[in-house]
Amino acid sequence: MDHRFITTAFDLPGYKIAGTLGLVRGIVVRSRSVIGNMGASIQSLFGGNITILTDLCEKARMDAYNQMADHAAALGANGIVGVRYDATELMPGITEVLCYGTAVIVQSEK
Repeated sequence: MDHRFITTAFDLPGYKIAGTLGLVRGIVVRSRSVIGNMGASIQSLFGGNITILTDLCEKARMDAYNQMADHAAALGANGIVGVRYDATELMPGITEVLCYGTAVIVQSEK
């Protein structure tokens, strides 16, 4: 899928949405490892960005995004509009990351 047609907006300037194919999503559930918890605890003693958790969050978001893009491609879409993320802590240390949007067929306005 052409990732330039994946956007949080609801339109694509210079292009038209020729059809919608419905909701698409990617869902990832992640937990921190014991070592990751210890590393994050040590980093938190010094303040600032806790890179171990930042990396974990970024990986979870990217995995959910890629799953969403794959879901849209499987439906025959070449774009996704209205993309959003959501995250829910299911239990301490276990988080669900959801990426969702509307799969669309994008065509040039020309």
